[in-house]
Amino acid sequence: MMNSSESILVFEYFTASGKKDKCIISEAEALLFTLIDDLKEYNLDVVVNTSYEDIVSGYDNVNPILIDTDIISWLEENASNFKKAIFIAAENNNNLYNITKILEDNDVTIFTSSSEACLVSSDKFLTYESLPNTVPQPRSFRFKIDPKGYWKRAITNLHEKWQAEDPLTPLKLIIKPLVGVDCEDIVIIENIEDLSYDLEEIFPPGSRIIVQEFIDGTDVSVSLICCEGKAYPISLNEQFVELKNDKGTYLGGKIPFESEFRQDAFDVAVNVCEAIEGLNGFVGVDLLISNDGIYPVYLLEINSRFTTPYVGLKKIADFNITKTIIEGNIKDVDLSFNGEVEFKKEGNNLNIRRI
Repeated sequence: MMNSSESILVFEYFTASGKKDKCIISEAEALLFTLIDDLKEYNLDVVVNTSYEDIVSGYDNVNPILIDTDIISWLEENASNFKKAIFIAAENNNNLYNITKILEDNDVTIFTSSSEACLVSSDKFLTYESLPNTVPQPRSFRFKIDPKGYWKRAITNLHEKWQAEDPLTPLKLIIKPLVGVDCEDIVIIENIEDLSYDLEEIFPPGSRIIVQEFIDGTDVSVSLICCEGKAYPISLNEQFVELKNDKGTYLGGKIPFESEFRQDAFDVAVNVCEAIEGLNGFVGVDLLISNDGIYPVYLLEINSRFTTPYVGLKKIADFNITKTIIEGNIKDVDLSFNGEVEFKKEGNNLNIRRI
C-alpha cells in the first residue's frame, strides 16, 4: 500500500541529464536506487534521461518521466506541475542551488535544504565567513586566478604572513576550487616555491579558489538529518582520501568510524548545521580529526545534500532514512545500526560491502 496518493518528484542530476561521465555514473545510479528503494511506500514520478530508461523500469511505484534535455531546462518548464520533490544533485556549476531555487520559485515542497542554505554551503569561503567563532576551521582565504599571474604573489604573501605566526612549524597550503566536490582539483603545496608549477593547468584564468592552511589528521564526515532548525547526527564516517603527487583524491569510506573524538565530531557538525539557516534533510559535514594538538576536530566543508555515505548507511541502518526525512518524525526514530559497511571507488565503479 502506498503512503500517499500524491506523488513525489524524484531525480538525480546525472541520470536525469544524460551525463555519461564514467567516474561519476556508478555513484549517481547507486544514490538514485537507494533513494527510490527508501521511498517504495510512496508514488514517485522519477525523471531520467531517455538514455537511462532501463534503470527505473523495474519499480511498481515509479512513474518514469523520460526527457531528452538537461534536468534544469526541464524543471524550468515543468516544475509547476508538481507539489513535492526530493532529489540528488551536487554543487558543480551551482547545479544544487539552481535546481533548488527553481523548485522553490514554483512553490514545490522540497525535502532538502533551502536554496539560500545551498548557496552558503556550496561556496567554501562563504561557509568559512558564515561561521566566525562557531567551530574550529583552518585559516582560509579566497583568490581569483588572474591571467597575469598576480595570484601567485598574493598567495606567497599570505603564506609569509601565516608562517610568521608560527615560524618553527613548516606551513603547507591546500588549494581547492571555491565550489567543488569529492576532492576535485585539490592541490597540496608542500613548499611555497611549488607555486612556480603552472597551476593554471588545473585552475584556468577566471577560476575562483580557496587557499587554506594544511592541517594533518584523519579525514572524516558526519551524516546528519536536519529538521526544523535542529540537527541529528546519524553516523561518523571515515573518508578514504589519497594524497598523491600533491593532489587529493576521494576514494570512498567506512561506516561507522570508531574514534575517541566521535562526540567532538558530532558536536561540531551539529553546531555548524544549526548555525546555517535552511539546512534540511540529509546533510554531510566534512571534518578533520587533527593531529595538531590545538583542536580535536576542524570543519572542512558542508554538503547540504545526499552524499555517498547515504548508500552505505542504507545497508546497515535499522530505520528508513528518507522516510524519516519526509515524515519529519526523527524525534521518534531509533537511529541505530547493525554492522559496518565499506564503500570504495574502484575504477569507474562504486563497490559497497559489509565488513
